[in-house]
Amino acid sequence: MALTLVSRGGHTWRLTEQIGSGSEGFVYGVDDDRPLVAKLVPDPPDAAAYRRRVARLVRQRREPRTVGLLSGTPVRLAWPLVQVHTAGGSPGDRVDGYVMTDMRHAYQPFSHLLDTSARRVHLPGATWESGLRAGLALARLLAELHAEGYVVGDLKPDNLWVDEAGRVGMADVDSWQFSDGREVFPGRMRTPGYTAPERMGARAGAPPDAASDDFTLAVLVHQLLMAGLHPFAGPPADGRDYLSYDDNVLHGRCRLVDRASVLLPRSVPPADLLPRRLAHLLRTAFGGTPRRPADTEWAEALAAELGVGRLKVCKVNAHHVHTVERPWCPWCDQAERGTDSYPGPAREVR
Repeated sequence: MALTLVSRGGHTWRLTEQIGSGSEGFVYGVDDDRPLVAKLVPDPPDAAAYRRRVARLVRQRREPRTVGLLSGTPVRLAWPLVQVHTAGGSPGDRVDGYVMTDMRHAYQPFSHLLDTSARRVHLPGATWESGLRAGLALARLLAELHAEGYVVGDLKPDNLWVDEAGRVGMADVDSWQFSDGREVFPGRMRTPGYTAPERMGARAGAPPDAASDDFTLAVLVHQLLMAGLHPFAGPPADGRDYLSYDDNVLHGRCRLVDRASVLLPRSVPPADLLPRRLAHLLRTAFGGTPRRPADTEWAEALAAELGVGRLKVCKVNAHHVHTVERPWCPWCDQAERGTDSYPGPAREVR
């Protein structure tokens, strides 16, 4: 039996198929002429606080601080449009959530840009330049959010969307940290592999801040420019057991910071394919220095690498794009070792 949602104003929607799920909720298609989906959160830690959080976000959609964030096409944020709950049953049985824009209408999952196989099928025109553009779009969006007092807190590929032009969208707004002027709604979520070291091991509910978002931004920029490779990937070179990305973060095991700290296969992209300026920012972000590069610094640096004359197209494969600082094509080198991160569109099997 299909679920029905009802808004506070009495408008109803019928849900169609389940299209996604996360650590807190489920996303369903909505039977509507507009591209909409609904997120339902069956068991939030505090149901009343969650309803209040969503109500404030719906209200802030019309405030000046948010109107600018929601302008432009395609929309960059899957902002809560209407607060809803499931219809029928007793009040104690209802499930709360909200209706938002369906980001699939304009984007692909961000993870498709990080994975070679998915990229060939879903983003066939994407090159290394697309990664630069997506990093720039993400840095600019994050800078705008921080300027308006929002902290993402749980920035990760699962919450992000991208198109072939490198434009970026973001979902799961209901987990952000923000204030409505009277009440602070703390960031509630964090994800292994995408959590700043200062938030690891912190007491439950310890709030994120702009600097912790900036750490995760650096992780994502590295993945965008290294064909999906996480900057803290690889078993420890000292023979200890590999436990997790987070364990490597806490122990400073990162190829860019200390080349001898981890073991990586020869098939991964070479570290020296990065432009010097971006490599420096990444080392600063991951090296435990007191000052972490901010989103605005990333935006400036990425924009510079997209400037006139900064990119070179390989003469052998037009999908091999790289910085002019590299005298020869790093992707051809990689292909000779048996792996090509940018081979071009997948050929149709007849």
